[in-house]
Amino acid sequence: MSFKRKIYRRFLDWKENWASSRALLVQGARRIGKSTIVEEFAKNEYKSYILINFQSDLAKVKPLFDDITNLDNFFRTLSLIYGKKLIPHESLIIFDEVQLFPVARQSIKQLVADGRFHYIETGSLITLRQNVEKILLPSEEKSINMYPMDFEEFLWAKGDDVTIELIRENFASKKPLGDAAHRKIMKDFRLYMAVGGMPQAVDELLKSNDFSRIDEAKRDILTLYHNDLKKLDASYSLSTSLILDALPAELSSHSRLFKATVLGKNARVSRNYSSFEAIKDSMIVNIANNCTDPNFAFSLNKDIASQKIFMGDTGLLITQVFMNSDEPIEDSIYKQLVVDKISLNLGMIFENVIAQMLCTNGYDLYFHNFDHHEIDFMLPKGKKIIPLEVKSSAYKNHRSLDVFCEKYSRQVSDRYVVCAKDLKCENGVTFLPFYMAMFL
Repeated sequence: MSFKRKIYRRFLDWKENWASSRALLVQGARRIGKSTIVEEFAKNEYKSYILINFQSDLAKVKPLFDDITNLDNFFRTLSLIYGKKLIPHESLIIFDEVQLFPVARQSIKQLVADGRFHYIETGSLITLRQNVEKILLPSEEKSINMYPMDFEEFLWAKGDDVTIELIRENFASKKPLGDAAHRKIMKDFRLYMAVGGMPQAVDELLKSNDFSRIDEAKRDILTLYHNDLKKLDASYSLSTSLILDALPAELSSHSRLFKATVLGKNARVSRNYSSFEAIKDSMIVNIANNCTDPNFAFSLNKDIASQKIFMGDTGLLITQVFMNSDEPIEDSIYKQLVVDKISLNLGMIFENVIAQMLCTNGYDLYFHNFDHHEIDFMLPKGKKIIPLEVKSSAYKNHRSLDVFCEKYSRQVSDRYVVCAKDLKCENGVTFLPFYMAMFL
């Protein structure tokens, strides 16, 4: 199961410009395909490689890291263990799940300085941060975040290399695609939302096109996440698993604001801030904070007590909504979602997928509550602000956006209503179809 991923281009840039002086650290949630794409890169771009999986191979490689002063012996033994020849300046060594063995991460400084080989590490940020208390973190690391498959990667997996270029051209020219093309793309986009961007779910779609089997694959991932968070909670007295459990109900509320009281009767965000930070570090979720005074420096006015928590993958959110049932979601429910005939809170689903797309594009998430109005997302553009209002229905009613733009007229740049309709510009507002949010 290997899919074309955009992050591959960033690997190539690292190899060309940074690999001689820094290891590459690829961090992201579990099961998003980190190990798969890194190994594919190794096969394609190097004459040989060794992948050390610290989850399965720790016992046999641990003694090697007890003393790495003799690197000739270290590399020789490593080659013997894996039966792979290491070629100076032509081989890559992969530290997979490096968070499980922090000593290996600490060794990166010496290994990079040696200069014979290149190094890529993969890991989950949540445990990368927890497991560093007794090690010296290497400065010779270049880190990048990896996310679930985006809409373009999803279409690539389905063999479609044409649609995104058409969307990109129309976004750039601010021209509608026309009814037929728009309807077809919205159907594909709803399929993407329903399945999600986890490689196992996409693979199941391509192999069986059976939504119950797709849902089963996603349930396995959610169970894995929940078990991981339960272990974290037990080790560090956190409440991350409760946050994950409460997420669908909190998103379906009118305000979508996450109430800290779901973590316990006397809970407060300040007391449980470490739990929110920890689950954010897991990259299982994306957190948006209220910006109390909109300007281009959002973080200066970040209200940590007022936040929305979105699922990192919208397909997982849809499965999680039905996790109280022992059985996978029926085919019919997925098909209703794809053709827009489902009686589900689509507002939270569409807002979640926009949050996911913005995070994938590297944005921190901010919204703004003011005078009984709310702007769903705000993006920086130089010293200006781009406000977004997400509408699952009644897209012509955008009172909050109008009031915001009037109140902060000097700070506002482009303004968007993100909705299910084809692209249209009217009275200074761009009505942007959901699938075009990937270009913001």
